[in-house]
Amino acid sequence: MVRSGLEMLLAKAGSQLRGKRIGLVTHAAGVDGQMRSSIERISEIPGVRLVSLFGPEHGLYGQAQDLIGVSDHESPGACTQVVSLYGKTFESLKPTPKQLEGLDLLVVDLQDIGSRFYTFQATMKYCMQAALPMGLDVMVLDRPNPIGGLQVEGPLVSNGYESFVGAHRLAVRHGLTIGELARMYYSEIEKNSVGRALGGFQVIACEGWNREDYFDECNLPWVLPSPNMPWLDTAIVYPGQCLFEGTNLSEGRGTTRPFEICGAPWIDSTKLAQAMKGLGLPGVVFRPVWFRPTFQKHAGIDCGGVQIHVIDRSEYLPVRTSLALLIQMRQASPERFAWRTEMYEFVSDPIAIDLLFGSDRERKAIEQGATWEQIAREWESQEQSFRAESQAYWLY
Repeated sequence: MVRSGLEMLLAKAGSQLRGKRIGLVTHAAGVDGQMRSSIERISEIPGVRLVSLFGPEHGLYGQAQDLIGVSDHESPGACTQVVSLYGKTFESLKPTPKQLEGLDLLVVDLQDIGSRFYTFQATMKYCMQAALPMGLDVMVLDRPNPIGGLQVEGPLVSNGYESFVGAHRLAVRHGLTIGELARMYYSEIEKNSVGRALGGFQVIACEGWNREDYFDECNLPWVLPSPNMPWLDTAIVYPGQCLFEGTNLSEGRGTTRPFEICGAPWIDSTKLAQAMKGLGLPGVVFRPVWFRPTFQKHAGIDCGGVQIHVIDRSEYLPVRTSLALLIQMRQASPERFAWRTEMYEFVSDPIAIDLLFGSDRERKAIEQGATWEQIAREWESQEQSFRAESQAYWLY
């Protein structure tokens, strides 16, 4: 049985929060084992005043689709002002000193899903960067990494390619919990503080989680952390399939299996599935599918593509698999394939695919005809170094 950081805090009757004015950064997945929200549970602690709520991308209640700005608003359930940390500008991603004014403690309770692209851990980092230098204490309530904490895969972010989907020099699949990431971010903030006093920092660790555990082994309730993350199967493929956001290929948004399904109107499903089978990628089977997205890319248009069926998650390599799939789909119709050039996460240059990969190396290699094996070979030293460096921040 795994108990989240929220439940470990409540096991001590929330004693660390008593007498404090609290700001809480959370979302719909911030629940205890009985599906009660951290907002509700913290509000009930005697002597605690919940002053402000901060909602990440998709909003406090997970109602907004990706790239949709959310405005500040009142929370009818908590009778508290909700500050949106995903508005219409890049500046909205970080709380201002005024928004943090009057707080004694900023509590973060967010469910990450184990990929650098997933922005909740970036929101946490920006909150820490804003709060700690002004002397405000920060407490992070840890939650399990749903896709385990042993595998590290994918390239790191290069200088000049930092963004909301690359807020730190992480591997794409980083293998850390959000609390462990917080420890990494605190180390960087402390190093850059140049002797300045910082607010206090604490992670409330989970109980009972092991690094090899996936979320379905934790006996915890799965609540959608975002609208297109309906279940664990989605999270398992996401570290690779999110790359499709940087193209004109559908990543399956507007279907009931986002990220597991991908394709485009010009794709021959059967040929694509056969080609992918021939690559011999481990732990995965590709099934030809035809689908019609209800919104976003190719909405209302029949698309051909594949569904990714992970048959052995211990062998499956999501980033390499999706890199191979992306290359195969580009080669199938190079005249129709295109990289996304519209603004992405408040950035128009570099383009989206470069932000997602963390540099322009992969895009240029794909354009020059490199194989997925050749590209992935360049990641190996980065993966090894990140795996070694990140162990200093392990809690489990």
